[in-house]
Amino acid sequence: MCAATRAATTAGTDSGTDAGTDAGTDAGTDVSEPAGPNGAAGTTGSTGPEPAGAALAGQFFDAAIELLTTVRDEEAEHVAAAGALLADTVAEGGRLFVFGAGHSSLPAQDVVYRAGGLALMNLLAVPGAVGVSVMPATLGSALERVDGLAGAVLDTSPARPGDVLVVISLSGRNSLPVEMAQNARALGLKVIGVTSVAYAAETKSRHVSGTYLKDHCDIVLDTKIALGDAELTAEGISAPFAPASTVVTSALMQAVMAAAAGNLAARGIDPPMLRSGNVDGGHEWNGRIMTEYGDRIFYRH
Repeated sequence: MCAATRAATTAGTDSGTDAGTDAGTDAGTDVSEPAGPNGAAGTTGSTGPEPAGAALAGQFFDAAIELLTTVRDEEAEHVAAAGALLADTVAEGGRLFVFGAGHSSLPAQDVVYRAGGLALMNLLAVPGAVGVSVMPATLGSALERVDGLAGAVLDTSPARPGDVLVVISLSGRNSLPVEMAQNARALGLKVIGVTSVAYAAETKSRHVSGTYLKDHCDIVLDTKIALGDAELTAEGISAPFAPASTVVTSALMQAVMAAAAGNLAARGIDPPMLRSGNVDGGHEWNGRIMTEYGDRIFYRH
């Protein structure tokens, strides 16, 4: 068990997860501070009582690290398979797409037009369901339960047989992600699902078929997130808190990108990676990549 007590409450939709990713294209910067007098980075050297909440902050880090370690060890084979599938598709001239609704769109956005990322990843966006871009935000949650929406989105997308679609959904129980995977496979796409398999065992599907995202995928990556997506409980706080699904799912997605790049390199193919626009030569590099692979990049127009 991790230091934190994981909650077991049912989240209504995938939109109950925390927004914790940087969907921009800049490479991460070093925000660490010099070590304080007591040797702790970022401290002022105070020897007073531990600030209120500091223990809980540490417990969240412990919980997230434990989840990341578990996913790394238990999903390694599936991550490698997903990376190989992306590499196969790139090598054969196919297109790559990723979809996520609500907060599940954050890990999807994090691999699109990303410094250090695979240039060919394209966001398959559903208007009103990407993050919390619509007001009221609850409308996005409602859209996840609308039957038939996924089919309309796919039919008007550039996706074609032989392409790959990554579908991200924490619960995997709502109509939109289930039908997105279901319809994509019917169109001849390969589907990678990123979800918490625990939800399929502990919740009821909201799709008319009674199935879940995991039932319509060629490869499934299990995030291992417990029901409710809240890692901590504490006295005086009535609801479980501190979701970790965004941290874990984003890490899984970046691991798949790394596996795909390594797989392509092993075949003698230089993977089309983007560089940060904030380093000298970055824009020029990215311009060349986008020109060379323009027929497979759809976020420029």
